[in-house]
Amino acid sequence: MPENRFRSRSYKRVNKTTPGGETVLRYKKKKPSKHVCAECGAVLHGVPRGRPYEINKLAKSQKRPNRPYGGYLCSECARKHFKEEARK
Repeated sequence: MPENRFRSRSYKRVNKTTPGGETVLRYKKKKPSKHVCAECGAVLHGVPRGRPYEINKLAKSQKRPNRPYGGYLCSECARKHFKEEARK
């Protein structure tokens, strides 16, 4: 019987083969949901999904797009925002 905390579905069940040749059940935390645009709610490209300890291992340029509002607005909404700013 697994420990109580592993009995919920917040953990993903993964079958692993040990070096001894037997298969054992391992419990992994699930991936977080995809990042979405703050204005239109579209999925942001170039922003990786992962647990915080996985994201912290990445370089800064791999964590989010290197542009203003990168990782916050999608490219279309950012473009609209820049046009509005220029027209003021």
